[in-house]
Amino acid sequence: MRILIAALITLSASPALAAGDKPFFSLGNTDFVVSIAFLIFIGILLYYKVPGKVGEMLDKRAESIRAELSEAKALREEAQSLLASYERKQKEVQEQADRIVASAKEEASNAAANAKDDIAKSVERRLAAAEEQIASAQAAAIKDVRDQAISVAVGAAKDVMAKQMDAKAAGDLIDESIDTVAAKLH
Repeated sequence: MRILIAALITLSASPALAAGDKPFFSLGNTDFVVSIAFLIFIGILLYYKVPGKVGEMLDKRAESIRAELSEAKALREEAQSLLASYERKQKEVQEQADRIVASAKEEASNAAANAKDDIAKSVERRLAAAEEQIASAQAAAIKDVRDQAISVAVGAAKDVMAKQMDAKAAGDLIDESIDTVAAKLH
């Protein structure tokens, strides 16, 4: 009903009413014919309830837009919760990686300290082994020198005794050695 009133007000303000040479309600006046056709068109639209159907279509469209908006809002909230979850997981993974790095650094420093200790012990063992080899070589050299000195002394004593000993002294010495051996064996 409001539409019909609005149409009548619109027609009353039209230039057709201002035309002075033809009467307004004549079929010769094109403005009148257009106005009648417009009113018939509006009547047909109202008879078939087109404004209600258009309103229903707009309401359905508004409802679908509301549903899409609520779905988008739910998806956004879900995405935000997933993002927060992934950020927490990323933070946990970062903390775990930091702990692993710290543990690896500690293990590396412990391994380096152990390696230094092992190297120091190895050097000490090698020094001790070298000192033992030096002492052994020194003892062997002293023994060799003694043996050589003994050999030289025995050879010198033999030469001296051979020069000083005659046949009678040699016989006396042999007899004395036999007596000594006999005394020791009995």
